[in-house]
Amino acid sequence: MTVVVVMGVSGSGKTTVGTALASALGVPYAEADTFHPEANIAKMTSGRPLTDDDRWPWLRSIAGWIAAHQDIGGVVTSSALKRSYRDVLRTGGDLWFLHLDGDRRLLAERIKTRSGHFMPASLLDSQLADLEPLDPDERGLVADIAEAPEDIVRTALAAMPTEGA
Repeated sequence: MTVVVVMGVSGSGKTTVGTALASALGVPYAEADTFHPEANIAKMTSGRPLTDDDRWPWLRSIAGWIAAHQDIGGVVTSSALKRSYRDVLRTGGDLWFLHLDGDRRLLAERIKTRSGHFMPASLLDSQLADLEPLDPDERGLVADIAEAPEDIVRTALAAMPTEGA
């Protein structure tokens, strides 16, 4: 089965959409933030963006989760900002990406109003600067974060490849 990576910058709704999508599919869900080493979380909490060197071990850990869920499927979140990051994730197996994309003002407002998350709004612009949209050869869908999460899930379910496709 395909594993779905719900991707996007901070504040795009990856956790909300990812958990709802996993529930609709009846597959396991994993939150990418749980794969970060403490040093990465401390760095982001202090307002410093991660470097590629910070991200490689994190991405390899997520790819390991993906590999372990190829037989049953799954949904995992990851910013997956760059093609090179998505290439690391693809080492884990068959993937389909759901890119949650939207207006910077909406993203910033969401980040400012949420509680209990280590990612400060000050890092949004660095994430947007790094973001490389899905290339035409990357399987997936881009969804507008202005849509209701349940509508995004419904659209994603309709667009996802069927088993064996």
